[in-house]
Amino acid sequence: MKNSLLTILIFILFISCKNETKNDNTSANNVISTIDRQLMVNGKDYLIKGICYHPVPKGKENRDFSTLTEDLKLMVEAEINTIRVYAPIEQKEVLDKIEEAGIKVIVGFGYNQGGKNDILSGSFIDYVDKYKNHNAILMWELGNEYNYHPEWFEGDIKNWYKAMNEAAAEIHKKDSLHPVTTAHGDLPDSLALTLGSNIDVWGMNVYRSVRPETIFEEWKKVSSKPMYLSETGADSYMQIAKDGYEEGVNEKAQADATEIILKATFNGRDICSGVTLFQFTDGWWKAGNNDIQDTGGTAPNSTGVPFDGSPNEEYWGIVDIDRNKKKVFSVVKDIYTNANKIDN
Repeated sequence: MKNSLLTILIFILFISCKNETKNDNTSANNVISTIDRQLMVNGKDYLIKGICYHPVPKGKENRDFSTLTEDLKLMVEAEINTIRVYAPIEQKEVLDKIEEAGIKVIVGFGYNQGGKNDILSGSFIDYVDKYKNHNAILMWELGNEYNYHPEWFEGDIKNWYKAMNEAAAEIHKKDSLHPVTTAHGDLPDSLALTLGSNIDVWGMNVYRSVRPETIFEEWKKVSSKPMYLSETGADSYMQIAKDGYEEGVNEKAQADATEIILKATFNGRDICSGVTLFQFTDGWWKAGNNDIQDTGGTAPNSTGVPFDGSPNEEYWGIVDIDRNKKKVFSVVKDIYTNANKIDN
């Protein structure tokens, strides 16, 4: 009788511990790693079919997850498996919902965010420690194309690379289950690579019109580490008529450019671990009056944005601000659904 009671008690304790593990979202069965140029999840190749996500409602300037349920439904429909955010998600319930949708998150940390989860204050590591066991986490990301802004670092970009590398080392001490990445503006140079030796996966924001794949061979020559496209894509506003596309709102131009870009990206998956396309929803907060959709882009032909060379910041979504699907949505859905079938 005593042995039977002991057996029952052990069984109850086992079930309780198992349920507690599940509720705490531990990563015991969710190990993210890298092998050669590949990003791996639980020992299997992981191809990032992602989207940059920074939902700001009309008339507002701060991120708001009130539309998360609707947004996740659209993402799942589009076969998106990864969300890239520019600042940590502080609400556990938001991470829980993302995990329930079968999507993972690349969590970005800024350098100077007033002491809130940032690198300068060191508070970022508290967030890592708190959420390192959450199954939604894919990677920790340090900075967003800071190499374009040495003025933020006393005029010397080496100050950023050193801070970035030290932050990566701190993360490695706390968390052995997730790689550290950074979102670099285009191809990292030898200085970035030398001073950023602790970075596991290099993200690159690449705007080379519809030819992002040109960076793959360049990367292959300078590093053996994994990389992914942390930003790329096209907006749905043509500043000027060009290449057969009419001036003004032009969803076809965005859809056509995105199709070429994504197919080229997945053709290079022996080098590139995927993409977080810029971006999920139009951002009315970016370029002027937050209550309206502004068209202010830079001068035509001044950047690598397809096809007019002018990035209209408030027209980048695959859905509009009201979550209506743009033409590009079906392109993303089709390519993400068939990404593993695209010839390599």
